Amino acid sequence: MLWLSECLYCGEFVYHLSDGRLKCSVCHKKISKEKINKIITLIDAFAEDETARHTAKRLDLSYVSVQRNFHHFRLLAATISEREYQNIRHLSCEFEEYFYLEETKKQKQEAVFDAQNFLTFDYQNHIYTLLLPSLQKYKNQFLEDNVEGAYIETFKKFKRESRLIKVSKYDNNIVQFWHYFEEKIKPYKGIKNETFIYFLKEFEFKYNHTKQEVKELLIKEYFQA
Repeated sequence: MLWLSECLYCGEFVYHLSDGRLKCSVCHKKISKEKINKIITLIDAFAEDETARHTAKRLDLSYVSVQRNFHHFRLLAATISEREYQNIRHLSCEFEEYFYLEETKKQKQEAVFDAQNFLTFDYQNHIYTLLLPSLQKYKNQFLEDNVEGAYIETFKKFKRESRLIKVSKYDNNIVQFWHYFEEKIKPYKGIKNETFIYFLKEFEFKYNHTKQEVKELLIKEYFQA
């Protein structure tokens, strides 16, 4: 159980209420010690790359509750990443375009429509990603018109000749991030197109920070946002 002597929201002195909760002497917010402990425990599991299902089982918690909290942590990670980007966007950078496909789909030609296409920027060893428009919305049209074969060949040529790239050497921080991302995303099967961005931002955030920094930044953002 984590006991606090200062408010997680504003940093001021807290005192203990008779019902077991903590109350800030300045902002007057109230919170239970149990909730503080639960959130920080979940943030710790999230920072250690545990899945929601594994965490729920280990802590004997509702899977839906843990999943909801993990999604919130991903939103916080994205918020922090965007704020950090605003502070470094003036720096010189390198960038390269990347096409991500789940391992199980890489041998299927028609899976090019399911590829997630994003730009990866390296601002002097700080990674920032920008998700590009999905091709998913064109899939049915090409399949119905029976021209998917021609499109697939055109797409492959585009990947080779037209992708955006500005890097000084091949084995760079951007490539290292791609390897990191591919490894970390493996436990998550069948990520929906509309939620992929949150996983991308999660691992961008984690790549840029140590585990301890991830925990501290998320705790601060959670309680002070």
